Amino acid sequence: MKVGYGKQTIEQDDIDAVVNSLRSDFLTTGPEIEEFEKEFCNFVGSKYAVAVSNGTSALHLACLAGGLKDGEELITTPMTFAASANCALYCNAKPVFVDITEQGLIDCDKIEKTITSKTKIIIPVHYAGLPCEMEKIREIAEKYDLIVIEDACHALGAKYKESNIGNCKYSDMTIFSFHSVKHITTGEGGMITTNSKELYEKLKILRNHGMVRDSNNFIDKNNSDPWFHEMQFLGYNYRITDFQCALGRAQLKRIREFVKKRREIAEKYNLAFKDNCNIEIIKEEWWQSSSYHLYVIKLKNKEIRRKLFDFLKENNIFCQVHYIPVYLHPHYQKLDYQKGLCPVAENFYEGIISLPIYPLLTEQEEVIKKIKEFFN
Repeated sequence: MKVGYGKQTIEQDDIDAVVNSLRSDFLTTGPEIEEFEKEFCNFVGSKYAVAVSNGTSALHLACLAGGLKDGEELITTPMTFAASANCALYCNAKPVFVDITEQGLIDCDKIEKTITSKTKIIIPVHYAGLPCEMEKIREIAEKYDLIVIEDACHALGAKYKESNIGNCKYSDMTIFSFHSVKHITTGEGGMITTNSKELYEKLKILRNHGMVRDSNNFIDKNNSDPWFHEMQFLGYNYRITDFQCALGRAQLKRIREFVKKRREIAEKYNLAFKDNCNIEIIKEEWWQSSSYHLYVIKLKNKEIRRKLFDFLKENNIFCQVHYIPVYLHPHYQKLDYQKGLCPVAENFYEGIISLPIYPLLTEQEEVIKKIKEFFN
C-alpha cells in the first residue's frame, strides 16, 4: 500500500476522448476548446469561459485583463500556492497579504485596512475547496472600485450560499486549475470564467500573443489582405490543446460524482476525528459547501505535526502541508516581506497537514487507523 494526498481519476471514457481528439484534424486551436468552454459555463453558470494552459496563466491573464499595472497593488491571502501572489509580480505590481481566519480563508474584516490608492485587485482564495465570504468581499470591492478575481483552483463544484463558485455573481472573474490532483484534470490546464463580454474578448486575445484576426476589430481598417492579422497587445502563448480539452470534457461529465465522493470521504474523517482532542477539524459554515480539494486537519503544534507526518510516511501514507505562507519563501523575503506579517496564517501553518482525499481512495480506513494509533 502506498497512499498519496491526491490522485487523478482516469477511466476508459477519458482515454477514448483523448484518442479520438488525437485522430482528428486538430491538435490545438480546434473545436474541442470551444466545446469545453461552453460545457464549463453550463456547469458553473457563467456567461463566458476561456480555457488556458494552466491555473497560473489563468491568474496572470485575469490580472492583465483587469488592468493591473506597474506600481499598483493586489490584495490576497498568504495561505495559498505562490501563484496567487506571483501573478501580481508578473505585472510589476505588489502583492499585499491579508491575514486569515481559523478556516484558512482571507479575513474579510482585515481587507479594508490594507487598501490604498494603489490597490487595484482583490484575489480571495477558496482554500481547500471552502468558499470565502464573497458577498462581503464584493461590497468592499464596490466601495473602492476594485476588481475581484476568485482563485477557485481548489473549488470546482463548491457553493457559496447556493451559488456555484465560478458563476461570477460576486466577482469579475474566477480562475480554475486542471492540474492532475484537482477535481477534474487535463494534465495541466486552466479556465477563466466571467460575465463581462469585454473581459472575455480581451482574455481570448491575450492568451494568443495579443493577436486579432477578426477584420471588424482591426486598427488598420484599410487592409483587406485575407491573411492579415494584428498584434494589438503584448499577449502570451497561454493556449491549451484540443486533446487536453477532450479529456476535460470527459472529466466534466463526472464532476458531480467526483465532488460527492470527496464530500463522503471528508464526512468519514469528520466522524472519525470529532472526539479526538488532538485534532481540530475545519468545519463548514451554513453558507459554505466545500468541494474538498484538500482535507486539512489542525494539530497542536509543529512538533506533533512533524512526528505524525513522519509516522504516516513510514507507513506509506504520504501526506502534504498546504501551505507555507507565501511571503516566507526566500524570493518574497528578498522583496522585504517580514515574518510576523500575518500571525494567524503563520500559526495556522505550524499545525496543519493535508490527509489523502480523492475519488479513488480505498485506503481511508487504514489512514484513520494509523492516525488513531499514533495518538494512542
